Amino acid sequence: MLENALLMDSNGKPLRHEGPTQSTDWDEVQEFCRTTYMPYRVQPLDPLSRPKSTMLSANAGRITASRFSYGTGIYLDKFDPDAGNILVLNTLCGKLNHMFEQEPASTGAGESFVVDCSRTDYWLEGDPDHMQFNLTIPHHVMEETAEKWFGFIPDNALWTRRVKFGGPNSRWMALLEYVSRTLSADLPLMKNGSMSRHLEEMVCLELLQEWAASAGIELRKGARTAAPYYVRQAEEIMASEAREAPTIGDIANRVGVTARTLSEGFRHFRGIQPRAFLSARRLEGLRHDLEAATSDSTVTEIAVAWGYVNMGALAGSYRTRFGELPSSTLKRKPSLK
Repeated sequence: MLENALLMDSNGKPLRHEGPTQSTDWDEVQEFCRTTYMPYRVQPLDPLSRPKSTMLSANAGRITASRFSYGTGIYLDKFDPDAGNILVLNTLCGKLNHMFEQEPASTGAGESFVVDCSRTDYWLEGDPDHMQFNLTIPHHVMEETAEKWFGFIPDNALWTRRVKFGGPNSRWMALLEYVSRTLSADLPLMKNGSMSRHLEEMVCLELLQEWAASAGIELRKGARTAAPYYVRQAEEIMASEAREAPTIGDIANRVGVTARTLSEGFRHFRGIQPRAFLSARRLEGLRHDLEAATSDSTVTEIAVAWGYVNMGALAGSYRTRFGELPSSTLKRKPSLK
């Protein structure tokens, strides 16, 4: 399982990757790790050893998948929280020891470990035989997934939990096998397009559920069902009237509370502000219209119909949420003759 992840295509031919894929130079290996994962400190278990590193990576939307090993025993710590990344370390062979809640947890072949380095401290130790198929996921991408599928963003009761999960015959490892095969089918295709976003959402949703289950957190019976009526009513208004972009004050008046109460309700039960919820619904509506547009439509025309006037700011917000520019979504529309 995953033996050839990012190594071979579906025909058994070696995949082509940009940049060095192997290295015995510590600085070169650390540069790969800094850009693929985040800045952190590495110390070889044998001070005189040199790496024999494997360094392969590919993107699935905003997720970076990597096949990586140092080729020597290492100790890693001081992961940079400002990078804002979650690490999912999936061990192919060898063993890693991870900082856990009470005592270190070990992962061997077919086992996984997730840690949000933007929310908690972390260290790990890898033996000389370790080989990984890792995922680097921006924290905000997981928040978007939670908000979209469960209606709220979990608090640090989830994000600060370091969790071991998966297993050789688990659903998670089967998903990683699918991701690996899909990435290996056409690496250039994965840089853009709907398949890349499809992989991203599948991985984030499954990870979120695995993580929450291992941490003892029930997502489907959580804050969404507990939210008071005025939060649920406000969500319905914003979803149905996203194009008109009602003000938060107007929405609060219509559901019978103050704007401050509405904001506090969203913060407590959804983990976001109502304006962020409305902005997300507007971007989703715009994306739907771009995907349904005729061949002679322009991004500006469609955006103006949604009330957007600053195209530069819109492009940045759109790319942050969907991993591509509005023009890229529109261009995928086939020409009508």
